[in-house]
Amino acid sequence: MLQTRTAVLQAVGAPIVVENLNLLPPRAGELLVKIQAAGVCHSDWHLVSGATQHPLPVALGHEGAGVVVETGAGVTRFQVGDAVCLNWAPACGDCFYCLHASPSLCETYLEPIWAGTLLDGSTRYRRPDGQPVYHYCGLGCFSDYVVVPEQSCVALPGPVPPAVAALIGCAVTTGVGAVLNTAQLRPGSSAAIFGAGGVGMSMVLGARLAGAARILVVDRAPAKAALALRLGATHFVLAGETAVEQIRALTGGRGADYTFEAVGLPEVQELCLAAARPGGTVVLAGLAPMGSSTNLPGAVLTRQEKTVKGSYYGSAHPRRDFPALAAFYREGLLDLDGLVTRTYRLEAINQAYAEMLSGEVVRSVVVFDE
Repeated sequence: MLQTRTAVLQAVGAPIVVENLNLLPPRAGELLVKIQAAGVCHSDWHLVSGATQHPLPVALGHEGAGVVVETGAGVTRFQVGDAVCLNWAPACGDCFYCLHASPSLCETYLEPIWAGTLLDGSTRYRRPDGQPVYHYCGLGCFSDYVVVPEQSCVALPGPVPPAVAALIGCAVTTGVGAVLNTAQLRPGSSAAIFGAGGVGMSMVLGARLAGAARILVVDRAPAKAALALRLGATHFVLAGETAVEQIRALTGGRGADYTFEAVGLPEVQELCLAAARPGGTVVLAGLAPMGSSTNLPGAVLTRQEKTVKGSYYGSAHPRRDFPALAAFYREGLLDLDGLVTRTYRLEAINQAYAEMLSGEVVRSVVVFDE
């Protein structure tokens, strides 16, 4: 049994604690991965705040990358030494949604992932007294080592820095995928992106890659303007009462062809609808609190023919999209290095989240010894 330092949430509202946990070896179809980098994402914080309900105690971390150090029986796609990017939405390949090109909605693995277990319904983390600790998204990768299902790993051919590979595992796929897969943005279009965090800035990169003529970023932190413009935005709009009017003024008085929401707040989702032109498309990618509701009036949708789409994990097929995104990065088409604002050691996890919540960073990454 391996011992590993792991960031654990014991109760809603409690500080995250780094504990020394025991890690059971991989079972059939599973891998033991040594983590090299893990991204600091709002989705984990939703467990701390209670916006997302999850069994506790839980090992946090769902955006990670590392190296395979052991394989369980029956593993066929990986071997020791492979660099892998973790995928928090494993797919069976055989259910209704997988067969209809929506693997991120896989119904076979939905229940164990939300139960905080691996795909066989059990956990691998144990406290010294034997108490099990749940896995967030079937991963829990704020840890030196993690045991994960084979389906939760994607190999990235070619050299990719661990911090970049980790971000491909969530923020980049969610943001770029919302533009390329969900919206299928047309070249020459205008795009307004609400939220300049890791997902929102990835949307900027995706819109630039897709050939958008105007890319407007809306955020409450003016300090993010310079980076947004460097990554490809044409305009930065400070969030506030006049944001929608400014977007319309910058888009011929009509509104944007596409609006993207990367915050997860109902009031921001409503602004996205208002900022889209008649006939435009609204893409909601932020995770709103469970039980919340958003006012998207049917009269507006009908009379103005606006389309509202949800985008979960960028409507991605990770085994297809992760390598493609890595290739775009290596070819200089996606500036993923520019997304990494700060790096931290695991012991500074609470500081990392405090600075994320303050709006100081775009995406920070916890790095581990290699």
